Amino acid sequence: MGKPPLGFVPEPLSLPLSSILPSRKRPDGLLTSRKFKQIFASIKAVGLIEPLSVGKPDRDKQYILLDGHSRLTVLEQLGFDTAPCLVALDDESYTYNNRINRLSSIQEHVMIRRAVERGVTPERLAEALDVDISHILKKLNLLDGICPEAVELMRDQVFSANLGAVLRKLKPTRQVECVELMVSANNFTIAYSQALVAATPSNMIVGETKTRKMTGISADQMAKMEREMGNLQEQFKLAEQSYGQDVLNLVLARGYLAKLMANDSILRHLTRHHPDVLSEFDAIVSMAALDK
Repeated sequence: MGKPPLGFVPEPLSLPLSSILPSRKRPDGLLTSRKFKQIFASIKAVGLIEPLSVGKPDRDKQYILLDGHSRLTVLEQLGFDTAPCLVALDDESYTYNNRINRLSSIQEHVMIRRAVERGVTPERLAEALDVDISHILKKLNLLDGICPEAVELMRDQVFSANLGAVLRKLKPTRQVECVELMVSANNFTIAYSQALVAATPSNMIVGETKTRKMTGISADQMAKMEREMGNLQEQFKLAEQSYGQDVLNLVLARGYLAKLMANDSILRHLTRHHPDVLSEFDAIVSMAALDK
């Protein structure tokens, strides 16, 4: 079986910026956008990493820019004369970067740590990404004090760099419990994680040996909140286990009821003798989504 044809010339070509023609108008506000400023800072600090994508040249040796309009603008502003470009071999209206796999927070942490291990200073990373040095340090130390089981659960998630500091307050067993709840609820906000910490018994908090005192809450109220939170977590896990089967049953029931309601005799009988049941059947059949 032969190799599939290549979509681009394998090696980038260095092309004059004057021979690269944008394929669309520059959007309003581009130069002041956060994304543009980050691209500008990155290219200024470390140069262009991802080549531009261009189509095949026309008779006048002009190349239509397919992808990289922001990068081209940055290169022009920084005074570059040429740019590395990948030349597409196919004449097709393909939208580049139409589907992008976003990096998870842990993948970002791994990449930053690997860069630092290879000699790139946090200061240079902060300059290249146009962020404060404290942000880089938080991502660099993101998983310090987090147990491997909790890390594995968060591997594909995107969350704030401040989440690590919240989870570090908990002992490993409680870390796993809280992360499982965040995954189930699809909620990795700092507010939710802090609420889970607040409802955690003192013996599961790192460095605490006695009951915590909170302003405006008595010890009995705190203990009651911890018990209720524990019960709520157990109920949530039980509901999660049966959710798939419950949805399947509802799909089948809705389909069956829809067929019943299409029968004129059954519809007349329900209308005459069981109007309350008919209204419930109508509500089930007319549901636009199963989660409503």
